[in-house]
Amino acid sequence: MKVALTAEGTYPYQPGGVSVWCDQLIRGMPDREFEIVALVATGAEPIRWTLPRNVVSVTAIPIWGPATALPSRRRRAGSDPPVEDLIAALLSPEPDAAVQFAAVLRKLFEFAQRHSLSGYLASEDAVRLLSRAWRGLAPGDPHGIGPNLHDAVTAMQLLEHALRPLAYPPATADVAHAVTNGLGVLPALAAKWRDGTPLLVTEHGIYMREQYLHSREFPYRWPVRALYLKFLRYLCAVGYQEAELITPGNAFNERWELRLGASAGQVRTIYNGVTAADFPVIEDEPEVPTISWAGRIDPVKDLETLIIAFALVHAKMPDARLRIFGSPPAGRDSYLESCRTLAADLGVAESVSFEGRVAEIRDAYVAGHVVVLCSITEGFPFTLIEAMTCGRPCVATDVGGVPEAIADTGLVVPPRNSEALAESCLTLLRDGDLRRRLGAAARNRVLEYFTVDRALAAFDEIYARLAAGRALPAVDPLPATTMRPAAGAESVEPIGAEAPS
Repeated sequence: MKVALTAEGTYPYQPGGVSVWCDQLIRGMPDREFEIVALVATGAEPIRWTLPRNVVSVTAIPIWGPATALPSRRRRAGSDPPVEDLIAALLSPEPDAAVQFAAVLRKLFEFAQRHSLSGYLASEDAVRLLSRAWRGLAPGDPHGIGPNLHDAVTAMQLLEHALRPLAYPPATADVAHAVTNGLGVLPALAAKWRDGTPLLVTEHGIYMREQYLHSREFPYRWPVRALYLKFLRYLCAVGYQEAELITPGNAFNERWELRLGASAGQVRTIYNGVTAADFPVIEDEPEVPTISWAGRIDPVKDLETLIIAFALVHAKMPDARLRIFGSPPAGRDSYLESCRTLAADLGVAESVSFEGRVAEIRDAYVAGHVVVLCSITEGFPFTLIEAMTCGRPCVATDVGGVPEAIADTGLVVPPRNSEALAESCLTLLRDGDLRRRLGAAARNRVLEYFTVDRALAAFDEIYARLAAGRALPAVDPLPATTMRPAAGAESVEPIGAEAPS
């Protein structure tokens, strides 16, 4: 059996939890062949993972590189793509616009396989179509920001880059497995539309929710942001609707997926898993009170709140230390520098160490009495369940699948609440018996519910059944008592969350 695994910005070009999951999946199924179709930035990125033998090919699709990297096709006279219909769907206030978008997207794929879709989207004709459509809207923009010609140019550039995957030859496989929704689902949709390949969509974090969170950082005016977010939202809906099965990494994700267009019968939660043998119990503790953190140094990980919380801890426990393991994505060192500056401004720079990536992630958990996860958004984080497997007690923010993972084996606090984070860390640092009790319970929970063998068995069965066209058996969820969310649990944000504030 051959599986086409499609992703955006992850395996095998980047580190991170999703890449770890992909590597586990592939290595855990040596009798399955995998074609990797990876959406990358420019195409110059090096492969950063040692690929197992059952990876038979890797295709990189550059999203932001030059258009010359696309398959060479000319646009024939009189063969214009349905761009006007695309614009109409994106600007329409009607509830059936998402259905219209789905039909247009498939037509765009069919056009891109024969002609130069990218060339047309980058043309003056396409910009004029969008500019004219925007001018034809009723006056009275609720945000007081009318679109201008520059907005039309910018919006068409974004759409041209986003739709580039439609021009590439679809992978030939028995199953197309998209390891994300959004842009990463486009190569899998192409395989389904050309060959009828069954489509599986896995989300570790909700793609559209993360786009809403990141949209405040978009360097575009509001009309462009609104148009592009609607494009991504409609694209995610197509990914859900075309999928034979959707496998979120936690039950929290399922709630978002149902709001964004999935149907309940399509969804089957499969939790991330770890290999317990790789994370034996840690018996010893550091000599001084230590909090450790590990992950990608990125604004969504909210290290500022952790550093502020540590300053509060340090004021009451002057010998305490904070050890931070990880590095920022390439070219995004500014956030790391701002965290260093914050630690200095708070007077704790001597007690906070930024130690970069660690060769053995277990060493990051060994380094602390307590392991902290302080993100503002998460799926089902590997660092949390790895630390739990080591028997380390955890303090984690109440986001995504964190409450499902930790249950009552650790302390859960609201995101962006430095006082609550500091108080929980102090509670564990001061109470060795509580640390040992919670650490033992955490490891037992992982061994019962979150091993890699459980996840691999589930996906192996899914692949076999999808390829054979057989129905999937129903599965029972985790007992409700083990999935109890903490007070103030993160709620599903409204679909209109793309509006600025």
